[in-house]
Amino acid sequence: MELSAFLTLATVLSVLATLVITRIAPDVVLMAALAFLVISGILTPSEALAGFANPGVMTIATLYVVAAGLKETGAIQWLAHRLLGQPRRLRQAQLRVLLPASGLSAFMNNTTVVAMFIPAIQEWAARLRLPTSKLLLPLSYASILGGTCTLIGTSTNLVVDGLLQSERGISLHMFELAWVGVPLVVIAGGFLYLMADRLLPNRQGALEQLEQAREYAVEVRVIPQGPLEGKSIADAGLRSLAHGYLADIERDGELMTAVPPETKLQADDILVFVGAPECARELRRVHGLRPANGDVRKLDIAHHRRCLVEAVIGPDFTGIEQTVRESRFRSRYQAVILSISRHGRRLPGKLGDIRLQVGDTLLMETAQEFVSQYQYRKDFLLVSALNDSTPPDFRKAPWALGILGAMVLVSATGLLSILEAAFLAGGAMLLTRCVTASKARRYLELSVLIVIAASFALGNAMDKTGAASQIAQWLLLVDGLSPWIALVMVYALTVAFTELITNNAAAVLMFPVAAAVAEQLGVSIMPFAIGIMFAASASFMTPLGYQTNLMVLGPGGYRFVDYLRLGAPMSLLAGGIVIGLIPLIWSF
Repeated sequence: MELSAFLTLATVLSVLATLVITRIAPDVVLMAALAFLVISGILTPSEALAGFANPGVMTIATLYVVAAGLKETGAIQWLAHRLLGQPRRLRQAQLRVLLPASGLSAFMNNTTVVAMFIPAIQEWAARLRLPTSKLLLPLSYASILGGTCTLIGTSTNLVVDGLLQSERGISLHMFELAWVGVPLVVIAGGFLYLMADRLLPNRQGALEQLEQAREYAVEVRVIPQGPLEGKSIADAGLRSLAHGYLADIERDGELMTAVPPETKLQADDILVFVGAPECARELRRVHGLRPANGDVRKLDIAHHRRCLVEAVIGPDFTGIEQTVRESRFRSRYQAVILSISRHGRRLPGKLGDIRLQVGDTLLMETAQEFVSQYQYRKDFLLVSALNDSTPPDFRKAPWALGILGAMVLVSATGLLSILEAAFLAGGAMLLTRCVTASKARRYLELSVLIVIAASFALGNAMDKTGAASQIAQWLLLVDGLSPWIALVMVYALTVAFTELITNNAAAVLMFPVAAAVAEQLGVSIMPFAIGIMFAASASFMTPLGYQTNLMVLGPGGYRFVDYLRLGAPMSLLAGGIVIGLIPLIWSF
């Protein structure tokens, strides 16, 4: 090997080792590697930065805006509640997890899908007295499987498609991967349905116990002629929230306590929930409820700019020993108090009559700028916003779903490329105000985009210096090796990389190796490129290989061995299906 090839391999090995054995952020590691390749002269600046202009990377960035619109309008949650329903047994619950999660993940970011499903599944577990560990890991695996069915289902598919476009002039169609992805979902999903209950532990998640949390009472009103009117408490999904419980119902001036789950909701019912501050965030995402406090509607703050904030009253607060009403809190702070907690316990009675004291913790609805405005002032000892507490604008959910459907349609029919369709969809989300420009910026995961784009520099260096060809020669030590065996080796190596580092980085690193293997064998690159797509996506054996696996680690109470117990047979099954089908569809 030449010195440049040796330095490139040393850089790749250093990146892999650093990602595995240290906690340094992947974007920092990859950018350091990119800088070294430029400074050492292995790559020119334009070659090193080519990944930032790759169509696949730009498509992923644009799809973040589309996903933001779907989440901000509550479209995903609206779909989830209708698709999941109200199962009565574990088997029904598992089936209702696998089908919607895999179906939705084929057309939208599976990380967003999993994030929206986790609260609903925790609600099931609480109501049915089932361990969350039986449901959450199948949710992650189902979303991974579903993402392999279409070109936009997972960022890995878009990354490899971008490489094929830029280096080979080959562009895949929206549903071209479905020939392998759909059989994979059916067979591997069937395995999950049959074996998840047996192979996963009976273990509760790491949810904070209600008694240990700050406790509030939050009142919401049933919207007249809304989707919850006439439904029972159980059918509305209000019986067992993840962070609180329904304590009372106020109807026509009468208080109903210890309400049975079959009680039908009526218009203008006031529901009193008791729980942690996150309970208020959960209730804001239920379509058909609105805050019962009339002052909330008087706030001169746009709907999409509101959030929930907790604040602890300090000694310099001007309304100490005054009632909430006397303190003129809303007009003074442009915030409405939803509930008050004292010494960790909620204060009963009418909010307007409660006298405020130093140390009281207020749960408020206010503007997103409240925290930055008051966190250093002496009115409050502590001010913090609840994450993801802006209420969805359900009125725009049909718009968001329509835009998603149009994007899929025009790209599937070949009228526009994936990138062009994504650009139009992202612009439509902004124009229809499904998501604001400021919110869309916050949804862009720059660290992920940097990792993907910087990984291209390593791939370019391996190709330019001949390091990829050298690795290919090592893989093909046996003379007369068949392309099918070579595909198995490339697939296995990609799976190993994916379990240790990020899936996108693994795909980018393996692409030049696969290209060199195909060239030395004198066969088409397509079976190897498709194999990398599936191998890099099908990460089941560790929580680190795929982001959705990591998301369910805490809520499901999982340990590393749980992933290996179910993930190892899943990986073997997926590998057998993929490697068996690819040569039948894309010939060598």
